[in-house]
Amino acid sequence: MQRILLVAVVSTLMWACAPTPPEPVPVTPANEVAGAAVVRRTLPDAPPPVVAAARSGTPPPAPASAPAVVVPAEAIYVCVTEANGVRQQTAIEFVPKVGALCRKHPEMGPCQYEREVCRRAGGRVYAAGGVEITQATEDEYDKKVLRVRFKAN
Repeated sequence: MQRILLVAVVSTLMWACAPTPPEPVPVTPANEVAGAAVVRRTLPDAPPPVVAAARSGTPPPAPASAPAVVVPAEAIYVCVTEANGVRQQTAIEFVPKVGALCRKHPEMGPCQYEREVCRRAGGRVYAAGGVEITQATEDEYDKKVLRVRFKAN
């Protein structure tokens, strides 16, 4: 009887501690785009470039594992997530006032918040030019500003 109880307790603990899959990046509904401070919209998949076979008989170069990230002009960031082998790119756009702030000072709170939303969904954040904003970049941003973080014990 004790073994059954022990197995039940251990299996319950393992189930409760199992990691939850990340939730997808929220996309702004089309009817809310006009009044939204932040607009997240899915970018269409760009078809891979067609490489013509060389006449010399050499095989064409292997395609890159992931195409380069292109940030649209109106967007500040692009969040790239991959689920079940499908790559999805979501453009993150701000209202003009906040967008100007994020272009000049990416370390500010609204910009950081949107990057964290992407990361919580298991994504990677890219800025203009396809430059990834990594945790090292975030650490450099934190050196520029004084952030107060309260942690609950």
